[in-house]
Amino acid sequence: MKRSEKKDFVSKLKDEISNSSSIIVAEYSGLTVAESENLRKEMRVNGAKFKVTKNRLTKLAIADTQFKEIANLFKGPTAIAYSADPVAPAKVAVGFEKKFENFNIIGGGYNGEKIDKNKIDFLAKLPSIDELRAKLIGLISAPAQKIVSVTIEPGGQIARLLSSKSSNSQESN
Repeated sequence: MKRSEKKDFVSKLKDEISNSSSIIVAEYSGLTVAESENLRKEMRVNGAKFKVTKNRLTKLAIADTQFKEIANLFKGPTAIAYSADPVAPAKVAVGFEKKFENFNIIGGGYNGEKIDKNKIDFLAKLPSIDELRAKLIGLISAPAQKIVSVTIEPGGQIARLLSSKSSNSQESN
């Protein structure tokens, strides 16, 4: 990689990480190409990114961000997962770690704070932003559905009454 390419890479990574609320650092050595691609795809589907990066370049990228405290995690073959959704990278990484023994979470960062494996496991158990939105919409729309059913019910009762009167009068003829 040329110096200008490295500079561009660091700048782009810094921008992406600066806009993230969480970052997970993991050892990935021993994963097959197919497993790595599967992990990337799962991260993308959940709104997160997964990158295998050079430690020195990653340390440069995070130096002026809220995640500068995690610089000492970058030793050996490491990869990072990050997202604006604080839960998404943790959920996918913890799930992936359970499936593959060659993938190990080292630690990470959450809103500027260095977090350990226990906190990452806790984050993974929380509902994602999309799940929270769906629950809120469900809570908000439930009363509206009840109001509609209550207002429609008298009309339904009248329609059933008329229908039964009509069928009774037809039977008597």
